[in-house]
Amino acid sequence: MAKIFYDKDCNINDIKNKTIAVVGYGIQGRGQALNLRDSGLKVIVAQRPGGPNYDKALEDGFNPVSVEEAAQKADVIIILTQDHLQADIYKNSIKPYLTKGKALAFSHGFNIHFKFIVPPKNVDVFMIAPKGPGALVRRQYEEGRGVPCLVAVHQNATGKALKVALAYAKGIGGSRAGIIQTTFKEETETDLFGEQAVLCGGASELVKAGFETLTAAGYQPEIAYFECLHELKLIVDLIYEDGIQGMRKRVSDTAEYGDMTRGKRIVNARTRQEMKKILKEIQTGKFAKEWMEENKKGRKNFLKMRQQGEKHPVEKVGKRLRGMMSWMKK
Repeated sequence: MAKIFYDKDCNINDIKNKTIAVVGYGIQGRGQALNLRDSGLKVIVAQRPGGPNYDKALEDGFNPVSVEEAAQKADVIIILTQDHLQADIYKNSIKPYLTKGKALAFSHGFNIHFKFIVPPKNVDVFMIAPKGPGALVRRQYEEGRGVPCLVAVHQNATGKALKVALAYAKGIGGSRAGIIQTTFKEETETDLFGEQAVLCGGASELVKAGFETLTAAGYQPEIAYFECLHELKLIVDLIYEDGIQGMRKRVSDTAEYGDMTRGKRIVNARTRQEMKKILKEIQTGKFAKEWMEENKKGRKNFLKMRQQGEKHPVEKVGKRLRGMMSWMKK
């Protein structure tokens, strides 16, 4: 069983006298920075000027500075930019100022685990990964609750890395819900696998395959959209709230029987074998190298696939149908 830390296990004083630099004021960066500040901690925001995130930081009462300035002034530096940007930001703007006794932190282990970032041995390296988007982290904190977090220590140069990590987690509200101990390896590999095989890659391909099967058989695309995409949220919400068996108890007996007798014909032995291949590509670093190389070459394949996705019939019919749903309009 995983070790879980709660409020009683975390002492905010372990980070109280430290200056924290939040690098990147995107969705996760904003939520964490605001929570840390509201917990009475000293926070510096590093964000490039000229964009909506910079303006938002100003609006929220921060005075954004360069990464270099933040890295010089901070004792704890957490990098919350996108994965493919972190190595260059670290090399050019953080590494020169990462002196003995400081701490380098992340909310995803990608760059540390695959060694795109290799910190000096005289600094602490830890991860606090909220299991929810930054907006939820912020909202739960404001409501007196918290989002569960993962904690991992990669380097413990000072002997206090875990204490500082747990104090950081308490500062963003994670200890109110629970902080689960893991490793950079486990968090990174399971996160990538979940995205690729189930949550994003698996789900989106399943939706498109179902839509294509129905429309190819002559059914109206609008009906196919509702049955294979729109109603997916209803099922996922039930699973999210009460698990798979809880979902099955709340759908019709017909649906439950179809689930249990036909689901294994879709996710079959061949599917599971392909999942193992995907996991192996993640574990060996093949996927990470491929993704970083794609970015170095200008994202040609990535952008091409994105454009192709926009043209899929399910997107066209979906855009029109979503226009009929007043509750979805922002």
